[in-house]
Amino acid sequence: MKVLISDSLAKEGIEILKNSKIGVDVKTGMSPEELRNYIKDYEGLVIRSKTKVTSDIIKSAKKLKVVGRAGVGVDNIDIPAATERGIVVMNTPGGNTISAAEHTVSMLLALSRNIPQANQSLKKGLWDKKKFMGTEVYGKVLGIIGLGKIGTEVAGRAQSFGMHIIAYDPFISAEKADKLGIRLETFENVLKKSDYITVHLPLTSDTRHIINDKEFGLMKQSTRIINCARGGIIDEDALCRAVKSGKLAGAAVDVFEKEPLPADSPLLLYENIIVTPHLAASTEEAQINVAQDIAHQIIDALENENYSNAVNIPSIDSKVFKEIRPYFNLAERLGKLQRQLVDGHIKVLRIEYSGDVANYDVTPITVATIKGLLEPVLNKVVNYVNASFIARERGIKVVESKTSKAEDFANLITIYTQTSSEESSIAGTLFSEDDPRIVRINDYHVDAVPEGFMLVCINKDMPGIMGNMGTILGKHNVNIASMTLGRKKQGEQAVTVFNLDNEPPKETLSEIEELKEIISVKLVRF
Repeated sequence: MKVLISDSLAKEGIEILKNSKIGVDVKTGMSPEELRNYIKDYEGLVIRSKTKVTSDIIKSAKKLKVVGRAGVGVDNIDIPAATERGIVVMNTPGGNTISAAEHTVSMLLALSRNIPQANQSLKKGLWDKKKFMGTEVYGKVLGIIGLGKIGTEVAGRAQSFGMHIIAYDPFISAEKADKLGIRLETFENVLKKSDYITVHLPLTSDTRHIINDKEFGLMKQSTRIINCARGGIIDEDALCRAVKSGKLAGAAVDVFEKEPLPADSPLLLYENIIVTPHLAASTEEAQINVAQDIAHQIIDALENENYSNAVNIPSIDSKVFKEIRPYFNLAERLGKLQRQLVDGHIKVLRIEYSGDVANYDVTPITVATIKGLLEPVLNKVVNYVNASFIARERGIKVVESKTSKAEDFANLITIYTQTSSEESSIAGTLFSEDDPRIVRINDYHVDAVPEGFMLVCINKDMPGIMGNMGTILGKHNVNIASMTLGRKKQGEQAVTVFNLDNEPPKETLSEIEELKEIISVKLVRF
């Protein structure tokens, strides 16, 4: 396997990749056309912020399995296109946390004391102390929008200055914020109550221009605002209008809607707007950290299929991953079995988790079930990245449920499917880490191993039926590895499951179907 590094990366990260079994090529400064030509031969791509991984690039990436962003922001990657193609997108959210937090606080202090403006004035030979009268941050209210790792680090540093911290983050509990000495508020209240505002959000369709003219109108007179997160979160034109009108006392901006910042940008016209060229993560320590982090993540992804900090599939702690990985195999086989037993378009997939398995985050196991369900009928690659996307695309509604009770088993996964004509279910369990079993098909209890070739028959419960089917299989040199029978009542319908050592010819199934006792027969391939 080979990895292409298309942006500048600290040598420490490159060395980690070179010391692995993965081939590494470094080629920076490529045009989009050059990248389209090069990417065809690589399983991995490592970028920073300069390379744009567009849908055209992704279409050309015939072998690509993973894109690694050495940094936090991934808005230079077409994630929906990558997801559809089954390409994992990963970032390194922890590597530049301290650097970004320190730069934010530096911008806050520079805003308060007019440091860049005073420096420039003095270098011009002027001594204008009155013009650069500052303000203390002590006792002021800092509003943080986005209380993730960086926002939390900013809060801790601001508290050391004696600032009062309020924050808006719908994903943080009040209890956690309270432990940090932070008061959670609504988005509007943060805007209204803060003397300083700093944003720490990813750029998405929901967060683009989240601060616009309306939001500036809610702020106090002479509020100061800082953006060291992503360009586009704050509407730059609206920001200039707010500064020009005097609504804002100043702004500090490190990231822009268009980078490099154009020479005619209105942000450059105002003395009380401080700008830096995307420097928040530009420290030696941060660049080494993110390079090393993404190198390890790429190796783990390509060699072990372990995806940490993935933004388009659920990330799993390595210890938890080890515990739940056996359930992936069971869930995927349940999905494969059900898809090959059921006729017609599946409208609803409901997955019920019972017993020990219900104690985990089951989202990755659900994805494994969907992957198994889709693979038998699709020509395209289906993997843990794009399975949920394809299910939505095909109109399959997926529902999860959990219960701590597992009836006769310590763990049980039951999947129910609904088509326009029928509802059906199967259930499976783990007897041991590497021993998955099918224990129920609809209402029939069985004990079948989901592997190799499996013949599933619905038949009348009559004497001689097993012998007749065995005779036909033997005539076609198909050996029976094991057999299980499930029935509700003697003499009624039953389910018979054969595990076969080899795939039977088509005429074998035709002969079995002709038996008067047979209602249906399906060959399942694992």
